[in-house]
Amino acid sequence: MNPNELRLEYPFGETLAAPATTMEVADGVRWIRMPLPFALDHINVWLLRDRIDGRDGWTLVDCGVAKPEVKALWEEIFSNALEGLPILRVIVTHMHPDHVGLAGWICERWNAPLWMTMTDYYVARLWAQPVTNGQAPGGPNGESAVAHFSRHGLRDADSLEQIRQRANYYPSLVVPVPATYRRLLDGDRFMVGGREWRMITGYGHAPEHASLYCEAARVLISGDMVLPRISTNVSVFDYEPEANPLPLYLKSLDRFDDLPDDTLILPSHGKPFRGLHERISQQHAHHAERLEEVVQACAEPLSAADVVPVLFRRKLDLHQLTFAMGEALAHLHALYFEGKLRRSMGDDGIYRFQRA
Repeated sequence: MNPNELRLEYPFGETLAAPATTMEVADGVRWIRMPLPFALDHINVWLLRDRIDGRDGWTLVDCGVAKPEVKALWEEIFSNALEGLPILRVIVTHMHPDHVGLAGWICERWNAPLWMTMTDYYVARLWAQPVTNGQAPGGPNGESAVAHFSRHGLRDADSLEQIRQRANYYPSLVVPVPATYRRLLDGDRFMVGGREWRMITGYGHAPEHASLYCEAARVLISGDMVLPRISTNVSVFDYEPEANPLPLYLKSLDRFDDLPDDTLILPSHGKPFRGLHERISQQHAHHAERLEEVVQACAEPLSAADVVPVLFRRKLDLHQLTFAMGEALAHLHALYFEGKLRRSMGDDGIYRFQRA
């Protein structure tokens, strides 16, 4: 176990929500665990008991990826775990496939509205479009991603070809996003099941991530902004090559400062836990350490590909490598834009960073 985990409290111990079942974690809040086809093998989604316009039912937060086996699990839940009540609305924390993947299917099946932030809604709608002429409408795959990663030192032909062939990655995991939605804004307050929930926007991991806090229940649905065991991925990808997302992410964590420390955190990955401010402190310390490691490593000019083994001391599959490249570049850009590193383009077309 990561030593940091020992400083967090896990009120449900090793108990996990079983497939196609729900587990109550707070009054009117149920936990569902859906499989993912990655090394990170699950996502947590949440059912909130609700009543809208005189109708009893459920608000669903996040959906899982658009895979037949995930749809089959949802059908079991719809049949056996909703107490005969409908899904009344679907809230999606952000536009990554494991969160928005089946939103269109579930919204259509239950004639339920979709609630999202505007930026993530429109990115999801764009990226979910089919690939045409070998070109992806967006996302960290395809020819644009090949050029981006190549500029930053990834020159392995097999890896680049696999990235090229993954142009259809995002639309393969996300059904068409509904044509209409309800916009979520930072600070929005709305009622779910007779209790007020507040929207807290976060940046750096996704364009406009939505976390949801209920003061009466002392519950935070944190999405990917605060996770108990792993660090939230913060990356620079081809669609925003000059991005500086790491400071945005770290500043976003400060938006949780006013929440009580005994708040129950419902993360998208890992187990529900308490110890919000301890975990945020760990994240600040983690990234401060990684930034210092990168500064020290850049005594000589290094590309993002050179920095990956500095930050990730384990074997990575291709899916993990693309995120590791993006995260290495996020750390390099944070230091570059702060003036601690300088950047130059070599004759080989590769960007390298060196201590200023």
